[in-house]
Amino acid sequence: MNKPHYDREHHVKKATGIGDPQCFKGEAGKPKFNVGDKVRVRDLPDIFYTRTQGYVRGAVATVAEIVYESPPAENESWDNTEVVEWFYSLVFKMTDLWPDYPEYFAKDTVETEIPEHYLEAV
Repeated sequence: MNKPHYDREHHVKKATGIGDPQCFKGEAGKPKFNVGDKVRVRDLPDIFYTRTQGYVRGAVATVAEIVYESPPAENESWDNTEVVEWFYSLVFKMTDLWPDYPEYFAKDTVETEIPEHYLEAV
C-alpha cells in the first residue's frame, strides 16, 4: 500500500471537498458490464463483512445502472483502499430469489448494489 498503514483518516482526507464515492472516480478502469447485461452473483466467501447479500448469491440479475467506483466494503474494512472497482445496481425478479414467492406477484423485483468482483457474465 502507498499510504501509511492504519491511516484511519485516509478515506476522509480523500473525500473531503469531493464527496464519497466520487473521490474514487476514474480509478476503476472500464466497467466489465453494461446496462442491460445479464449477470450472475458469485457465491464468494466473506470474512466478517460484505455488502453482497447472501440471498442474491447464485441468482441472475439485469444491470440497471453502473453506479460508481469505490473499494469494495470487505477490502476497505481491512484498510485496503487501493483496489477500486465498479459497483452496479442490479434488478432481480423476486421469483428467482424465492421459489415460493406467489406467482400472483411475478412481476415484483428487488434492486441492490453489488461490486464487480462478485459478478460473472451469464
